[in-house]
Order: sequence, then C-alpha cells, then structure tokens
Amino acid sequence: MPGTFKVELDTPVYKGSVSCNTGLFIDGKFVDAVEGGTIDVINPSTGKLLTKVAAATSKDVDIAVAAAKRAYKTSWGLKVPGAQRGELLMKLATLLEANINEFAALECLNLGKPWSETTGFDMRNSLQTLKYYAGWADKVHGHTIETNEQKLAYTRHEPFGVVGQIIPWNYPLTMVSWKIGPALATGNVVVLKPSEMTPLTALKLASLVQEAGFPPGVVNIIPGYGATAGAAIALHPDIRKIAFTGSTLTGRKIQEASSKSNLKVVTLELGGKSPNIIFDDADLGQAVKWAAIGIFTNSGQVCTAGSRIFVQEGIYDAFMKAFSEAAAGVSNKTGDPFAEGTVHGPVVSQTQFDRVMNHINTAKAEGATAFIGGERHSLTDGFFVKPTIFTDCTPDMKIIQEEVFGPVAAVVKFKTEEEVIEMANDTEYGLACAVFTENASKAIRVSNALEAGMAFVNCNITTEYNVPFGGYKQSGYGRELGAYAIDTYTQVKAVHINVGLKI
Repeated sequence: MPGTFKVELDTPVYKGSVSCNTGLFIDGKFVDAVEGGTIDVINPSTGKLLTKVAAATSKDVDIAVAAAKRAYKTSWGLKVPGAQRGELLMKLATLLEANINEFAALECLNLGKPWSETTGFDMRNSLQTLKYYAGWADKVHGHTIETNEQKLAYTRHEPFGVVGQIIPWNYPLTMVSWKIGPALATGNVVVLKPSEMTPLTALKLASLVQEAGFPPGVVNIIPGYGATAGAAIALHPDIRKIAFTGSTLTGRKIQEASSKSNLKVVTLELGGKSPNIIFDDADLGQAVKWAAIGIFTNSGQVCTAGSRIFVQEGIYDAFMKAFSEAAAGVSNKTGDPFAEGTVHGPVVSQTQFDRVMNHINTAKAEGATAFIGGERHSLTDGFFVKPTIFTDCTPDMKIIQEEVFGPVAAVVKFKTEEEVIEMANDTEYGLACAVFTENASKAIRVSNALEAGMAFVNCNITTEYNVPFGGYKQSGYGRELGAYAIDTYTQVKAVHINVGLKI
C-alpha cells in the first residue's frame, strides 16, 4: 500500500502542512510499483532526504498504458463531448487554485526555488494554462473544403489516443500543466512521467485529478527513471504520440525509440544556449535587470536562459559594472526558499551541482575569466552555486557552445550588427533569443535574423500561456502553449462524401 509524505511547515511565508501520496497513480488510484522499487527525493536546499516515492518500471508502464487505452475506448476521447472535457479541466484548475499555496510549498521543498518565484510564475502559469485549455476543449474544429458539386469534403481533428509525456525537473508543476492541458482538451489520454528528482507536485495533482472526477485511466502519473520508465514509454507500441521536454541528448534517444517502435509522433522541447544581444542604444538599466532575470532565474535552470550575452562595445564597460553589481545582489539574497527576500536558490541535485561546477572549471581552464562568482556559495548545506559571469570568452569555448543549466553567463563584446548576428547564430541550439535596443527597426531586423523559435525584444524569458513555445535546430520541434499546441495533439482526417457522382 503506497504511503504519504507529510510535513508541517512554520516559515515566514508559509505556515501549515504539505502532503502527497508517494505511490504511482494508475487507473484512478495510487498503487505501489510492481517491482517495489523506490526513489529517494532530496531537498536541494539541505541535501537531505525528503521522502521516497515509488519507482515505475516497464511493467508499470504496461499497466498504465492498458488503463489509458481502456479509458480512451470507453470513457474519454470522442465518446466525451469537448464541453464535458473542458468542465473537468476547469474543475481541476479550481481545485488547484484552492490549494495553490500548499503546491507552492511542496515545490519549494522539492526544487529549492524561492517562494516569491514559485508563486510569482510557476503556480500562476500552471493555473492559467489549465484554465486556457479548459476553454479550448469544445473548440477543436475541422474545415469544410469546396471541391465540386458532387462531393462534400471536410476534415476532422481527432485525438491520437494514448499519449506518453516525459517532463523535466526545473518547472515540475508548470510542465505537467503544459502537457496534460492540451492533451486532455483534445480528447487524448495520458501516461506522464515526472522527473525522478521532482515528482511531488505531479503526484499531488494526481489526487486532484481523482477528486475532480476524471474517469479512471484518463490521467496516469508514474515517477520513474529515464532509463527504465522513460525508455518504456518511448518504445511502447500502444502509445501513438510522445511529448518530451529535456536535454537534446535524451531527445535524440526519444526520436530513435520512435523509429525503432511504431513511428509514434514526437514533439521535442530541448536544450538552449540563447543569445541576449544588447546594443549601444539600449536602455542600460533595463537591459541589466532583464539580463539578470534571463540568466539567474531558477538558478539558471531554464532552457530559454539568456546565457550568451553580447554587449556592444560602446556600453560594454558600463554594462559589466552594473551587471556584476546585479549578480552580487542576487548572490547576497541566496538561501532558504522559505525566507523572506530570498531570490536565489540551489541547483536541483548533487549531480547537477557537479555538472555546473565542471563547466565553470572548464571555462577557467580554457582561458575565460570569472569576472564574478565561479565557485560554490558559502552556505554549508545544499547545492548552491554563486551567480557567475565569465568574460574573455571565444566562440570555440564550451562555455559558449554548451548548455550549462546553471547561474552562469558568458559575456562577449561586439562591434557591428552583422557581426553579432553571425556569432549569435553560431550554435546548434535555436530555442530563444533576446534583443535590447530603442530602435524599433533594428529590433525587428535583428530578431528576424536570429535562428530561434522565440524572440524577446527589450525583455527576456517572459513566457505566456497563450503564446507558442518551442525552438529551431537542435532545440526541438513542435510547439507547446497557445493554439499551436492543440495542433500537436490532434491528427487530421480528410473525409470525402459522394453526394452525386455516378459511375
């Protein structure tokens, strides 16, 4: 019988209990893993064990897929009107809203993200996304196509059926909402694997799925390791579509698994090494603030992070002075996510800490200068990395070419617009970009020239729930959020009806 994680908190920002079931959520109920395995869930702010959750294997994936397939054929999909699907999604959102502070506290414990950031974006965006797709559920329309007087032709946008979804650890609840919102609105059923490092809010949401009254099997949430549960989802013959958010390396494996199994449709949102271009005519104060948000938000664990900062030579020195002061300010507000005023938390795990520090040490060895930071924070517990800014960076350095996924920025000086466009596009990634200038023509011209799926002008990483999210090149393909996500969760059937042709 699966257990329950529960803890009482008495903090400056949250007082009360938080809890969630620690089993797998399959066919409308919580169950133990077939093989009895568990996963240690660590608090990254302390490095200590929070709880253990059930670890799904391929056997559990088989059971979850069978439950989902049964639900699709009997109690969901096209058998349930879109309006009814929308009502259930809205009920789920309403229940989440009623319990939002508990979810925020659970996220802070599991991820170490500061309370202000968790409530300011993660919880708010999760709610907005679920409500948005609740409204979409009865608006999935095909088209009537004129051919000739003897034929009626039209299209139907139909669900795939069983959809596999694998999400990362950096925005746990937000990623659940981005995935299940459009999938359920369009009539699909879901087998979702949260990250083994941050499964708690996904499991908490599963209890609300149960309370909202979704038919058993429509939503299945199964924590597990990528090499076992994730691989089983990617290879399963009864899963018709898979949506994955994570590293480019794992995205390649997902794509390979699709080709080796049933050619399931794949949507990938992968890594990024986003350029942030700051021209001489930018509002310097605003550019500095946005640059800090772009790289230090969520301790740099953001796929769209503006980690390559290109500064035109006329304001380079002034920018570096102000930007380093901003980084120092962030560093001084590092610590307990539940403390008032904390703006910078730990990275998610010891493994991630070691990976970030390896990137920092490699950059130093290759000749880059740690202008500020470049070391572990002095806090005795947890996986804290000081906000770091590197200068003297060259295009061949790993700090320029590889995704760090930590609070580490590489700053490069440039002279001309043509030069910076060339440097900005010199990467295998193409997720996002940012341009800072007071010249509207230049802003449009440069953002159009950059090879990225998203462009931010005089702002950075300001994602909206109703605007498409996704990348170019090896940052993946397909889009999440907005109306575009509806298309990725439906397949188009063309219907030809003979109304007069005789042969």
